[in-house]
Formats: sequence, C-alpha cells, structure tokens
Amino acid sequence: MINYKPYVTVIIPCRNEETFIDKCLDSIIVNDYPKDRVEVLVIDGMSQDKTREIIEGYACRYSFIKLLDNPAKITPAALNVGLKSTKGEIVIRMDAHASYEKGYISKCVEYLNKYNADNVGGIMITRPRTNNFVGKAIALASSHRFGVGHSFFRTGTNKPMRVDTVFGGCYRKEVFEQVGIFNENLERGQDMEFNLRLKKAGLRTLLIPEIVSYYYPRSDFKSFLKRSYKNGIWAILPFKFTSIMPVSWRHLVPLAFVSSVIIFGVLSSFLRAFFWPFLLIIGLYSLCSIYFSAKISIKKREVKYLFILPIIFASLHIGYGLGSLWGLLKVAISKKHWENRFKK
Repeated sequence: MINYKPYVTVIIPCRNEETFIDKCLDSIIVNDYPKDRVEVLVIDGMSQDKTREIIEGYACRYSFIKLLDNPAKITPAALNVGLKSTKGEIVIRMDAHASYEKGYISKCVEYLNKYNADNVGGIMITRPRTNNFVGKAIALASSHRFGVGHSFFRTGTNKPMRVDTVFGGCYRKEVFEQVGIFNENLERGQDMEFNLRLKKAGLRTLLIPEIVSYYYPRSDFKSFLKRSYKNGIWAILPFKFTSIMPVSWRHLVPLAFVSSVIIFGVLSSFLRAFFWPFLLIIGLYSLCSIYFSAKISIKKREVKYLFILPIIFASLHIGYGLGSLWGLLKVAISKKHWENRFKK
C-alpha cells in the first residue's frame, strides 16, 4: 500500500485552442506520474479550428488521452461532461491555455493526501503569450498584488495556506458527490463558485507553492481590456444564479472604486463639496499606481514600465469595474436573483 498510486483523471475544457493545446498536452505527457494510473479527458466545445484534429492525433499516439464532445460549448458544461466520464479517484482540472511542470500531477496527489485536503492547487506563473513589451506588462500587472489583490495563486506564497480558490484544482472524487457539480449557468467564475460551495460545506482548499503551472493570457491591449470587462461582468452575474456569496470580497473592489468615482464625479458637477472626495479617490489611486509601477520598473531595470504599467493597471481595474456595474444592473433586474435571495 505504501507504493499505491491512486488513479487520476485530468479534465481539460477547450475550444478553438489550436495554438496552445499541444503545449498543454506535451507538458502533461512528460509528467512523472505513471501513465497507467492516469487518463486525460480533453472536452472540446466543437472547435472550428484545428484543435480537434490535433487532439485526435495525440489520442492516437497516447492511449490515456481521450477526446470528448461538449455541445454546450461553455467551460462548466465541459467540466461536467468530464466528471460524468471520469474513472479516477482523484480529479484534476487543467486549463488548455497553460503548461505544467514535470511533477505537477505527482505533487497534487502527494499534497492532497499529506494534508488530508479536499482540493489543492498551486502557483500560476503568468507569462506573455507573445513576447512583446505590452504582453510583458500585462503579465506583470496580472500577477502583481496591486493588479489582482490577494489572489495568492497569482501573486505567489512561500508556504502552504488555506484559500478560497485555486487555479485549476485537484479534488477527491467524493467532493463532487457532497458538493455537487459545476454550475452551468456560469460561463465564467464557475471554479470560484464551486470552491466557495466546497468551503461552505466545511471542506478545505489548500494552495501549495511547490505545485507550479504557467498561464499565457492574451498579450494585446484590446483583448486584455475586453477580458477585464467580461471578468468584471462575471464577478457579479453569479449572484443571479446562486443563494451563496459566489465570489471573494476582493472581486468587488473595482466595482466600489469605479462606482465611487462616477458618483462623486457626477455629484461634484452639482455641488462643489463633492469635488474633493472625487479628487482624493483619483489622486490616491494614481499615486499607488505610479508607486507600484516604479517599483516594478526598478526591479526589472526597465524605465518603460513606469509609463505603460499605470495604463495597464487602470485598464484592468476600470474595465473590470465597468463590467461589474453592467453585471450589477443585470442582476438587479433579474427575477431569478430575487427568488434565490428569499430561498429558505
């Protein structure tokens, strides 16, 4: 029993990922976990590029890789398709936009058992998809505490710690019998909502710094701003579909920031006294942004970051905040939300 290796199912949702799916699968193939004790389920959302062709090629060469269909095309549906097909005692959710260190699966299993946890995950190191200056700046902002707050799987930690959520996640299969499956109403944010349900049930999620993956976000400014806006919307829309608090408080900070700027800005046009709070909020934010941008510039020994990072930080926070405002409006007029609020 000492050498027993539990059977592991890796679930990878994907759609139109011809650029990255090979990098993802290659990193899993070279993992040191015994191949006869693992299955990799790639659940494709009916891709329109060469993704399916690439996955089929891997499935022909490696018997532990399988391609499954996700007609609904959204991530939570893909995860649930995988859960229904899993044979593993342990389920690891992976992302097609990422690659994984050689010991990723082994360490997930090791620490899940070592700490008797219900879910473990690791540090997600953000790297630019294209190695240009804007891409590097986006990666830096997306992994800095000023940019993403206390998202420790993004910013890092030097010791294991209990958290609300992690990137991906390695779960004991029985967790899904106790907590349920992923909420298919949530196009985004389904991991966070699921892990908060897990927490509410008294189960534990741990962040382990020795577990490492590499994530590759879009590296152009337009896509980054669009993603920030959509993420902001989906920080609020989960309230429409659940009776629990579906996000952490840090996800609501950009909403509070943008709302206060708009409110005091409008009020100051009618009454001068409101101009000073408006100026104070803008001033403090700008000073913080410049301060952290300067620290990053000094650390990276590149003065150009001092000029671009304040723009990236503002795009991240304001885009997210505006998205959250739109999401709040959609929730406020949602009959389903108010029905959930008054559930016994």
